[in-house]
Amino acid sequence: MMAFRALAWIALILLGLSNVNGQLNSTFYDSTCPNMSSTIQAVVKQAIANESRMGASIVRLHFHDCFVNGCDGSILLDDSVNITGEKTAGPNNNSVRGFDVIDTIKSQVEAMCSGVVSCADILAIAARDSVVALGGPSWKVQLGRRDSLTANLSGANRDLPSPTSSLNTLISAFNAKGLSTRDMIALSGAHTIGQARCTTFRTRIYNETNINSTFASSVQANCPFSGGDNNLSPLDVQTPTTFDIDYYTNLMSQQGLLHSDQELFNNGSADSQVTTYANNQTTFFSDFAAAMVNMGNISPLIGSSGQVRTSCRKPN
Repeated sequence: MMAFRALAWIALILLGLSNVNGQLNSTFYDSTCPNMSSTIQAVVKQAIANESRMGASIVRLHFHDCFVNGCDGSILLDDSVNITGEKTAGPNNNSVRGFDVIDTIKSQVEAMCSGVVSCADILAIAARDSVVALGGPSWKVQLGRRDSLTANLSGANRDLPSPTSSLNTLISAFNAKGLSTRDMIALSGAHTIGQARCTTFRTRIYNETNINSTFASSVQANCPFSGGDNNLSPLDVQTPTTFDIDYYTNLMSQQGLLHSDQELFNNGSADSQVTTYANNQTTFFSDFAAAMVNMGNISPLIGSSGQVRTSCRKPN
C-alpha cells in the first residue's frame, strides 16, 4: 500500500509539472484516482434524484466560481477569521446552493485518494454530470486545477452578470473573461433548467412590454407586486427539469423569465443564434459543451499554485 501511494504521488507530481504551461487535460487523475469520475457521477445522480433542481444549482455554482478569480473553488470557501468568502456577495447570498453535494463528493473522493483531487475539479465534473443527468450533452472535462487559498467578495459583486443586464453588458462581461458572444449565448442555455427568485424578475413581469402577456400573468400569480421575494418560478416553464432547447423557443415567443434572458432575443445581434438553437438541438448541445470547456479554462491555478484542499470549505 505504501509503495502504491508513493507511486501515486510521483505520478501526481509529474502530472502537475506537465500543467506548468497552463494546459489542463482530461486524463489528469487517471493514475492517481481512477475511480474518481464514477464516484462523482453517482453522488450527482442521487442528489438530482432527491431534488431535480439540484442539477441546475451545481451548474450555476461552477459558473459563479469560474467568473470570480477563475475556476479555483473559491466560491466554496466559508467565511472565517482570515477569509471573507464569496457566499454573501449580492449575486450569491441566499441564492447559490449545492455546497452539501460538493461536500459529500469531496468526502468520498478523499476516502479513496486523499489530497489528490481538487475541489475546483470536482465542481467542474459535477457540473458536467448534472447536465448529462438532466438529458443534456456530455464533454471531456479538462482537469488539473488547484484550489485557491482565499476568496474575492468584491470580485463576486463586480464580475457576476446581473439578471437585469443588457445584451451589451452581457457580451462585455463574458468577453472580459475570454469568452466569445457565441459562448455567452450558448452558456445562457443553462437556463433551460433551474428556477429563479421573484426578486430577480419582478420588474420584468410587471413593467416590461417585450413579454408575452399570458406568460407574465401566469408568473405574477407566484410573484406578487409586493412581497414574496424568495418565491421561485422555473426559468423554462415548458420543461424546467429537462436540458433541451425550450429556453430558446421561449425567448422567441417573449417568454424569457429574466430581463437578461429576453435580451438575447430582442431585435438584436443575438437573435440569429437564438433562432439557430431553437431549431437545432444538436448545434446547441455541441456549442454548449464547447463553451463549458472554454469557461472551465478561465484562469485555473495549476502546477504549484494554490493547493488541493482536503475540505472544500477551508484551506488546509
